[in-house]
Amino acid sequence: MSKETLLYLVATPIGNLGDITYRAVEVLKSVDKILAEDTRTSGVLLKHYDITTPMESFHAFNEHQKVNQVIDRLKKDERLALITDAGTPGISDPGFLLVREALKNDITLESLPGATAFVPALVQSGFPCDRFIFEGFLPAKKGRQTKMKLLADESRTIILYESPHRLLKTLEQLGELMAERMVSVSRELTKKFEETVTGTFEEVIDHFKNGTVKGEFVIVIGAK
Repeated sequence: MSKETLLYLVATPIGNLGDITYRAVEVLKSVDKILAEDTRTSGVLLKHYDITTPMESFHAFNEHQKVNQVIDRLKKDERLALITDAGTPGISDPGFLLVREALKNDITLESLPGATAFVPALVQSGFPCDRFIFEGFLPAKKGRQTKMKLLADESRTIILYESPHRLLKTLEQLGELMAERMVSVSRELTKKFEETVTGTFEEVIDHFKNGTVKGEFVIVIGAK
């Protein structure tokens, strides 16, 4: 007989509140507590689905201090769900550390499939999806140029996340190294002002220099 699942990793919508599974809602209603990256952000989602399960914060700035405490609670059969502000826990968000420790301690866990930003951005870019590499956020300073030069030699489709205040700088730096490749940039996926722009680096840079640079961005660089 399999052990009862004690830790659930639950994907939450990346924008549109309708993008959550029935099972995710059921799990969030049934667990003893929800570990949330930001309880205020997650509170909007829980209220929308009439989920009254109590929350506590678990984020990048406290996970190292709290992880052992959470593991102890799981060992005492407390059932917990981990959610982040948007998307799948562990994908450029807290989650890896807790999962690693849970597995070390033979705690049964499940990751519920659901929303993550890079998949729709990749699919609607029109670039090859059979072989790709996901790099998340590039280093802000140390190691940034080294990482970009390594990516310039990568033959597969490349996926990156970027913040609005660094978008143009990142596109310009990548464009210098990969001018021959096509690029697709998606912003505000699933939200009211969702937009995807695909073209040469020069074309996409011009678009955002003259347009809106707000929201969350996914950069997809075509295969070599």
